[in-house]
Formats: sequence, structure tokens, C-alpha cells
Amino acid sequence: MVREDKSTWKAKYFEKLERCCNEFKSILIVSADNVGSKQFQQIRFSLRGKAEVVMGKNTMMRKCIRAMIQNGRADLEKLLTVIAGNIGFVFTNEDLSTVRKILEENKKEAPAKAGAISPVDVFVPKGNTGMGPEKTSFFQALAIATKITKGTIEILNDIHLCKLNEKVGASEAALLGMLKIRPFHYGLQTTHVFDDGCVFDPAVLEMSQDDIIAKFMKGIANVTALSLGMGYPTILSVPHSISRGFRNVAGVCLEADIDIPQIAQIKEFLADPTKFAVASSSESAPAAAKEEAAAPAAAQESEEEESDDDMGFGLFD
Repeated sequence: MVREDKSTWKAKYFEKLERCCNEFKSILIVSADNVGSKQFQQIRFSLRGKAEVVMGKNTMMRKCIRAMIQNGRADLEKLLTVIAGNIGFVFTNEDLSTVRKILEENKKEAPAKAGAISPVDVFVPKGNTGMGPEKTSFFQALAIATKITKGTIEILNDIHLCKLNEKVGASEAALLGMLKIRPFHYGLQTTHVFDDGCVFDPAVLEMSQDDIIAKFMKGIANVTALSLGMGYPTILSVPHSISRGFRNVAGVCLEADIDIPQIAQIKEFLADPTKFAVASSSESAPAAAKEEAAAPAAAQESEEEESDDDMGFGLFD
């Protein structure tokens, strides 16, 4: 097979990247650290028909995107800010959460290597290691409390061996290897999402409808509090202002003994406090009735159980 010259290869790459940018509406920017060729092949196979993966040098990506920006694709300008490190593009027209889930499912388990940056916190659980007493000095060098149980080493406490975003030491890597613990999982890690000209964090894809509603309601509460604090009426603060105004009017009317229909019930309650008790008792009556109705049934069941257990015999019969 004749290998293409460099200029032809670059032209085809630019053509492919431009085609994907025009054909697909969304892009997942992914980090490809510690991903092998065989794993890449599996990821491409899993994404077939749903997304297309394009990798390449950052300089070539930037050059192609700048050319497209000059040709009228100004919405791609924000992509230039996220092209850094060993990254690639996953183009798709499918649901972004679905495509990201496929990428997460294709992560590969890997051992901890000395000098690698730990992507997670690694803990070694307490318990029997199955190793012989000759390895005790190794645990002592790592300040791990152990004891000998039935001829094997037992770790007494859970150990936080590797911390997030810190280098893995040679001793830590050796210990994890002896314990046959493979704590790391490598794959295409989504770092940013590009959709409709906006670049945002992938954590947004994990938000449910309830999370969106909760954040929206929190924003409404903040705007309402700000409007009330500033004394600036808005559609959100007006109901609260009206309620506060009515309480003030009701207080003045009660203090000045002025009768208005809106406070008639309040005056009745103040004139006869026993109505409070009547109102509360009327609300609790249905619950009390249910409890009273359930009590005889429970008593009857307990009597039946006692009669079944007794069976008509005494202790010494």
C-alpha cells in the first residue's frame, strides 16, 4: 500500500474535520490520556451509527477551525479555547447523555503505575491480605498497621493510599500490584461539551429535570429577596408586598377597632380563643377515629394469636 504524502494527508484531515463540523450539531471534547489503539477501536465500534471520533494534533485542529471561522462559522470560535492537551472531538446528532454514557462504559481497568497521576482517591480496605509474614517489613515502610493472623498479614485499618491528582509512588504501586488491586479506569474522558455555539461543563448533562427546577426556584427566591430588599417592585415581589401590606392594614384595624370584612374572621378568633381548639380538634378527629377503629381490630388479632399459641395446654401437661 502506497503511503500518502504529508500534504495530501493534511488536506484529507481538514476535509474530514470540516465535514464533521458541518454535519453534526454537537461535539464532546474528550481527553485521550492512557487510551490504547485497541481500546480506541472498541470505542469507535460502540459509537458506530451514533457518533464519529476525530483525533489529531492541536495545531491542525486550530488551523482548520480558524479557516472555518473565516468562512462564516463564527460559532466555532469558542472551540479554540478548549483545544489543549491530548484531546479529540466526538461529533454526534444523538442525545449527548447517551453518547457520554457509551464512552463511560468503554473505560478499561488498569493498574497503578509509579509516577502516574492518580485520577481518583485509592483506598486499601482492611482485612486479610493472604500474604506471608515475610512481607511485614514492606507494610512497615509504608506505615501501615498490620498483624499476623493464621500465618498471613492482616491490615488493621482502611488505608488512603493514593490521593486524587497526586503522583503514585513506587511503593504504593508495588503494594497495589501485590494486592492485585487495579484501581484506575482509563477511557475517553469528556472535558467539555459544545452545543449550539456554547461550551459548557459535562456535569450539566447529569442534571435531571428536578435539578433544573430546583435551581430555577432558587434563582426566583434570590430575585424576590433582592427586589424586596431594594424596595423595587417586580412581578415576583408584588405578592409578598401585598401580603405584607395586608398584615399592616389588619394590625392597624385591630388596634383602632375598625371593622372591615377581610379581618372579620381574625376578630372572631381573638374574641373567642376556644375557636382555635375547635378548629384543631375538627382536623384531628378523622385521624383519631381511624386509630380508634384500628384498635379493636388489633386487639382481636392479638387475642387470636394468643389462643393459637396456647392450644389449650398448660406448661406441665
